[in-house]
Amino acid sequence: MVDVTPIKTGAEQALVSAYESARAALPGKGAVAALREAAFKRFDASGLPHRRVEEWKYTDLRAMMRDAFPLAAPPDAAAKAKAKDAGKVFAGIDCRRLVFVDGAFVPELSDLTDEPGLTVASMAEALAKGDALVAAHVGKVFETDDAAVALNTALMGDGAVIRVAAGAALKRPIHLVFASSEAPSSSFIRSLIVVEKGAQAVIAESHESNFSQVNCALELVIGDGAQVDYFKATQTRGLHVASLLLTVGAKAHFNTFALNSDASLVRNQSFVRFAGEHSTGGIRGVNLLRGNDHVDTTMLIEHLAGHCASREQFKSVLDDQGHNVFQGKIVVQPHAQKTDTKMMTRALLLSDEAEADNKPELEIFADDVVCGHGATAGALDPGLKFYLMSRGIDDKQAEALLIQAFIGETVEEIAREDFREALMRAALEWLEARG
Repeated sequence: MVDVTPIKTGAEQALVSAYESARAALPGKGAVAALREAAFKRFDASGLPHRRVEEWKYTDLRAMMRDAFPLAAPPDAAAKAKAKDAGKVFAGIDCRRLVFVDGAFVPELSDLTDEPGLTVASMAEALAKGDALVAAHVGKVFETDDAAVALNTALMGDGAVIRVAAGAALKRPIHLVFASSEAPSSSFIRSLIVVEKGAQAVIAESHESNFSQVNCALELVIGDGAQVDYFKATQTRGLHVASLLLTVGAKAHFNTFALNSDASLVRNQSFVRFAGEHSTGGIRGVNLLRGNDHVDTTMLIEHLAGHCASREQFKSVLDDQGHNVFQGKIVVQPHAQKTDTKMMTRALLLSDEAEADNKPELEIFADDVVCGHGATAGALDPGLKFYLMSRGIDDKQAEALLIQAFIGETVEEIAREDFREALMRAALEWLEARG
C-alpha cells in the first residue's frame, strides 16, 4: 500500500515555513518547546481544516485561506496610538483594560494597578520564565486534536495570564483588548485564566482588526464554587479563528456571551467540560451578518459529572449573502446522571440569498437525564410586520423593531445590566448601519 501525501496549499507551506523560521525565537524552552513541536507535527500531518473534516464541513479553511500573512512584527508607535480607542463595544464600562496590539502585550496602555487576589502577566514572559501556572495548565485544560488549536499551540506568542486567587472577588471586570495595525499580518494569541476555588470574576474580550489573520485560544479554568461571566465581542474584517477551552469544577457557575457583528470570516469554537457536580453554565450569543460575512459557531459541551445544568442559546440575523453556521454537540457521559441541558439556535433570514446551516447534536450515555435541542430558520413574520406598519411605523422601522425583539430575547438573559446594555447598543448600531 502506498502512502498518499496531500499536496500542501500555499498558505500551509507558508505556515510551516513560519514555524521553522520562528522556532528558535518563540518563547519557552524544555517542556514548552516539546509541546510546540508535538502540536506542529499534528498540524503538519493534517494541514488546514477542510470540508472533509466533519467539524469544519461548513467552514473550509483550506479553501478560504488562500494566503498566510507573515507573523506580526512588534507594534510601532502609530499602532499603539490607534489601539487607545479599541474595544469600543465595552468602552462605557468601568473595566481594567489589558491591551494587545498585533498579539503583543502593551503595558503602557494597560491598567496594571495592584488588586488583592489578582495576578496579571504576559504570556510571552510567562512562557520564557517557565511560570508554574502556565506549566500546569497550558495545553492541558481541554485536550483536543483540532488543527486550529494545534497551530495556535505551535506558534503561540503572547497573550494574558490571569490568576484570581481562591475566595477573591474582583472589583472591576477585566477587559482584554486585541487590536491590530494596518499592515496585513498574522498573530497567534494564547491566554490562560485561572479562577480558583470560590473566586468571582468578570472577563470581557474585544477583537477589532482590518486585514489581519488571527488565531487565538483562551484556556479558562473555573475552580470549585467559583463564579465567572465571560463576554466576547468580535468586529473584524480579517480572518478570526478563536478557541475557548474551558473546564468547570464542582458547584461552580459560569455564563458566556459572544457578539459577532461586522465580521468577515469568523470561527468561534468552544470546548467545554463539566468536571465537577452541581455546576451550572449558560452559553449564549448573537451573530449579525450582512454582505458576504461568514460566522461559524461550533461547540462541544462534555458533561463528565452529574447534577449539572447547561443552557446554550444562539440567535443569528442574516442579510445579503451572509452565511451562518451553528454546530453544537452535547456529550453526556455515563457517570453524568441528572444532567439537565438544552440547546437552541434560531436564524432570521432577511434575504433570499442568505444561508444558515444548523446542526445540533446529542450523545447521551446516561439514562437519568433531561436533554433537548432545537433549531429554526425563517424570515420575518409578515403578519407582525404588517401589524406594526398599520400603526404608522414605516417599513424599515418595523423590520428593525422585529429584529431587535428577536435578538433581545437572548441579550436579556445577561444578568449584568452594564454588559447587557453595551451589547444591545452594539446590536442597534448594526441595525442603524443596515439602514
